[in-house]
Amino acid sequence: MLGLLGNALVNMLDLSTILGMVAGLAVGLSFGAMPGLNATIGITLLLPVTFGMSPAAAMLMLIGVYCGATFAGSISAILIKTPGTAAASATVLEGYPMTLKGKASTALSIALRGSVVGGLFSGVCLLFFAPQLANLALKFGAPDYFMLTVFGLTIIASVSGKSILKGVTMAALGLLVTTIGIDPQQGVYRLTFGSDILVRGVDLVPALIGLFAISELFSQAEKKILRLSQPPQVKMDKAHGWKDMLKFKWLMLKSSIIGVIVGACPGTGAAIAAFLSYGEAKRGSKHPEEFGNGSEEGLCAAETANNAVTGATLIPMLTLGIPGDSVTAVLMGALTIQGLTPGTELFVKHADMTYVVLVGFIIVQILMFYMGKLAIRGFSQITKIHTNAINSNGNKMISFRNNSTYSCSNNMTDILIAILFGLIGYIMPKFGFPTTPMLIGIVLGSLAEKNLVRTMAVYAGDVSVFFTRPISLLFLALSVVSVAFALLQKHRDKKKA
Repeated sequence: MLGLLGNALVNMLDLSTILGMVAGLAVGLSFGAMPGLNATIGITLLLPVTFGMSPAAAMLMLIGVYCGATFAGSISAILIKTPGTAAASATVLEGYPMTLKGKASTALSIALRGSVVGGLFSGVCLLFFAPQLANLALKFGAPDYFMLTVFGLTIIASVSGKSILKGVTMAALGLLVTTIGIDPQQGVYRLTFGSDILVRGVDLVPALIGLFAISELFSQAEKKILRLSQPPQVKMDKAHGWKDMLKFKWLMLKSSIIGVIVGACPGTGAAIAAFLSYGEAKRGSKHPEEFGNGSEEGLCAAETANNAVTGATLIPMLTLGIPGDSVTAVLMGALTIQGLTPGTELFVKHADMTYVVLVGFIIVQILMFYMGKLAIRGFSQITKIHTNAINSNGNKMISFRNNSTYSCSNNMTDILIAILFGLIGYIMPKFGFPTTPMLIGIVLGSLAEKNLVRTMAVYAGDVSVFFTRPISLLFLALSVVSVAFALLQKHRDKKKA
């Protein structure tokens, strides 16, 4: 193996490989920071460019798009409360409040460094432990995936604010939203009310943009913030360096492990990893009261976990030929175009090329740190627009959000959905109903339903399977502990009050 690593490092000096990584990162950072665009779109657009490239250079360019977009989604989430990608849906919960406090540069630097650490950790796991993690992922069955989502839903108890009942109500509404459209088992229409608009269901990105971005515009219009105050300025100083990140070392390690385990399981995703890590960070924090108000721990946990997913999703794709999500499906297609078959053949017949990709993934993370700093400097200029300019062009900001929503699927329905969710995000908090539980319900709902239906079909409706499978039982125990801890914490807070 040492010989393969040495050859990979030598092959990394090839100019076309280096340029491919830089170009891929540039595209990924641009697409991730613009709401409505994502890594899948960027990779698909660059796919024809790879036809004349070597397999290693082609794969590393596309991986650069993937990693860059996953991080860059946090930039718009932090600065303008609009997650650039679904992976940044947890980032917005702490990132934007930090911006309102004038700590945007701190938030951006934490997000960048946490992303790099998570990416490097997953890259090392991909390089040294890919077969073992792939075997672990194979042990996950439908009941285990379902209990994993149940464990994720227990975060609701921690983010429900003063009333857990209202938080659960909003989470139930989010879960209900995921059932709109065509039933995945029977193929019948559900909750469409005879409308063709709802047949396709509700996509995550329009819901995200509505709940956070459009609702924020409504709130600003109501409070006249646009006319009365200047939006917080981003000072690109050394707000947080690597020494400052040492206080998060154990948090980043835990979040990286969560991200790798979740990412190695096909069909999960970065958003789920981010919320799981966010919930664990709050449970283990000495200052849980800061979460939701600009917690550095929450931001670091979410960003570290969602970027730790990037390397882990490649593990089942490269070792087993199983794509975990849409991004790895396109990446597997790129491998096939190059005449390569994912699986054991890659590590036997094409070991030299494979290890160039594995080592190159780690190099991509290092390059992303420096290119990410440049991207932050560029995109942060949006917060320096004068108040009058923003105020006079408010309709253009709404148009920008609408265009971002439309670009997800080129469907006008998504704009209507985003506006509807914007109204929900604007009205419901006025009555004490938080929107975060609804977001968690939307993120986890599809995965929960799909695996519950699959479990009931395979095990003939026998619910005892959740109590007999070791992995399911583990997640069930974690769920009970998580809910008990959240309830105990709220009881303590009431006693203190």
